[in-house]
Amino acid sequence: MDTQNTPPRFVDDYLLSLLARASYVVSTEFHDRLRARGVSVPVWRVLATLSGGPETVTALAEACLLQQPTMTKVLDRMERDGLVKRQQDARDRRLVRVHLAPRGETMVADLLAAARAHEAEVVARHPDAGAIKDLLRALIARQSQKKRPRGA
Repeated sequence: MDTQNTPPRFVDDYLLSLLARASYVVSTEFHDRLRARGVSVPVWRVLATLSGGPETVTALAEACLLQQPTMTKVLDRMERDGLVKRQQDARDRRLVRVHLAPRGETMVADLLAAARAHEAEVVARHPDAGAIKDLLRALIARQSQKKRPRGA
């Protein structure tokens, strides 16, 4: 087959495909390291998100790229394993906030160090990663603004 006369595939220049594929190839390295430590990707995402402070289940599901029912199941297991605890919000009793439990705090500290080390390896291989991160943050912020209803 003559590849020089073959037109490029659509997905090879499609932004959404490129973003997904780049995320997949870089994350796979780190996910393998997580699995070697006995930590699933959803548990890692919850721990990493909660390292910034308590969150609602809805906010966690969004940050961790999970549907809310799946997030609830992950949190049930994590609570059973002593990694997180759920508490009613002091100001709005309808809300439940998820906090790191002491065991989760210990685990996340180690995992964040591993994530930072992995990111440093990636950045060393790809010096333009800082600019890419800035661009992705801007893309996320602009898309998030489009989703919000007017006046919100």
